[in-house]
Amino acid sequence: MDLFSHSWAALRTAVAELRDADFGQPSGCTGWLVRDLVCHLVIDAQDVLITLVTPAATEPTRDAVTYWDAAGTPPTGDDPLDALTVRLAAAYEEPRLLTFHFDDVGSAAGRAAELADPDRRVSTCGEVLTTGDYLAAYVLEWTLHHLDLIAHLPDAAEPPAEGLARSREMLEKIAGAAFPATFSDKDALLVGTGRRAPTDAEKAELGVLADTFPLFLGCSPD
Repeated sequence: MDLFSHSWAALRTAVAELRDADFGQPSGCTGWLVRDLVCHLVIDAQDVLITLVTPAATEPTRDAVTYWDAAGTPPTGDDPLDALTVRLAAAYEEPRLLTFHFDDVGSAAGRAAELADPDRRVSTCGEVLTTGDYLAAYVLEWTLHHLDLIAHLPDAAEPPAEGLARSREMLEKIAGAAFPATFSDKDALLVGTGRRAPTDAEKAELGVLADTFPLFLGCSPD
């Protein structure tokens, strides 16, 4: 849970440090500008708040790793919810309005996580997890979206090293395969989730594992 808070605080700081011109840059998410990604993070923060106050009485059905489902088809940006996010982001008109809303909801999500009982069961996406596992799953979400946010912003701060390492570990568990040790945590995440194609040298190092990646992750289906 501490790593959730650390990763989320770093991502919120990265958003707060964006310049107005940065919002018009492409993000690492197909079809989304930085402003669209920030709008998505508002929705993510709302999801965290909703889940933390949605108790469940049954046994957990997922944990921090099995929360994620891996698909073999990359996102196109044409999904109706993706398109809605783009329209919502445009409606803010000024970056300061979007960042204000994100800071407001994001801070609340951070406080709620810090106050949460890690052993309490919550329900989301039709599944039941302990609060601790749910928040641990979001370390991967925050880390990947932090990389998405700064994909074309070379001067921006990167995600915390601990979050990168934990996210790599989770991705490898989801895949059932480990990247070669020569891959940095960041490169493992980018290549492993299809955010960039592996170089020829990386393909050679991956060998048969090249057929395992990339994975396109989403919340477990209802």
